[in-house]
Amino acid sequence: MTAEPKFKVVPNHAQLAQMDRDLTFHASTVQNPKFLTPEQIAHFNREGYVKGLRIFSAEEIAGPRAFFDAALARVMAQGASSYSVMSAHMKYGAVWDLITHPRITALVRDLLGDEVVGWGAQFFCKLPGDGKIVAWHQDASYWPLSPSKTCTVWLAIDDSDVENACMRFVAGSHHHGHLTFRPSDPGEQNVLNQTVENAEQYGTVVDVELKAGQVSIHSDLLLHSSNANLSARRRCGLTMRYCTPDVRGTMGWNKEGILISGTDPEAHWGNPPRPVQDYQGI
Repeated sequence: MTAEPKFKVVPNHAQLAQMDRDLTFHASTVQNPKFLTPEQIAHFNREGYVKGLRIFSAEEIAGPRAFFDAALARVMAQGASSYSVMSAHMKYGAVWDLITHPRITALVRDLLGDEVVGWGAQFFCKLPGDGKIVAWHQDASYWPLSPSKTCTVWLAIDDSDVENACMRFVAGSHHHGHLTFRPSDPGEQNVLNQTVENAEQYGTVVDVELKAGQVSIHSDLLLHSSNANLSARRRCGLTMRYCTPDVRGTMGWNKEGILISGTDPEAHWGNPPRPVQDYQGI
C-alpha cells in the first residue's frame, strides 16, 4: 500500500464490508454536453470510460511535469516511494489548480452534470524498471463513498503506452456491480492490496495509451490495472476524483471535497481552500 494520507482515514476491508453502500453504476444523463460528444457519453455509459482527450499541449504539460519532478525528488529524499503523493490537492497548490482546472472540470460536468465535487488527487508514478503492478480492481472497493456516482480523470504527465505499463481497462465491467476480490498476495508486487481474479471474463481488455497532456475518464466501478514498467522510461499520471454533491463520504473523506460547481445545501463537503504554498513533505 501507499503511505497513509494525513487528512483522512483509509478504511480496511472489514470496515468497508460493514458499510451500506450503493455500488451500482449510475449512467450519465447529460443531454446537452458542451465538450464531449453524445457518442462519447454513450461510450462512457456502455463501456465505462472515454480516453485520448487532449487537455494540455506538449508545451503546457511541461509545467505540471516539472512540478512533479521536484515533488517526487523531495518525497523520495525523505525515504518515501514514488506512489506516496496522495491527497495531493490538499498539499500542493499546483495540484489544486489542476483538479479545479476549467478544461478538466468541463469534461466532468458533461458526464456527471452541472453539480460537481473534486474530492481526491494522487500521482501514480512507475519509475523505469519498476517491478510493481496494479492488480485488477475497482476504485469503488477502496472508498467509503455512496452512492457510486464517481469518476476518475487520469492525466498523463508522461507519455503512457504498453511498453511503460499504461493503464488497462476491462470495457463494460462496470455493469457487473461490485465484484468479489481477494487480498493480494505479497508475491504479486501489487501497489494496492486487492485483486479481482479472471477479470477478462467481464469484458474486453483495452490498453489506455495516452500522450502527455491527454486524459482518460473512467467509472469508479470499471475494472482496471497496469503491468510492471520494465522499460527505461518513467510513466506518471495524476488521478483526479470527482463526484456529485449528493454523494456521502465518511471517515473524513468528505473534508477533502472541493465544491467545483453547484450547491451543497448540507455543507457535507469540506470545500478546502487552495493551499497557500506547496507543502514540502509527503
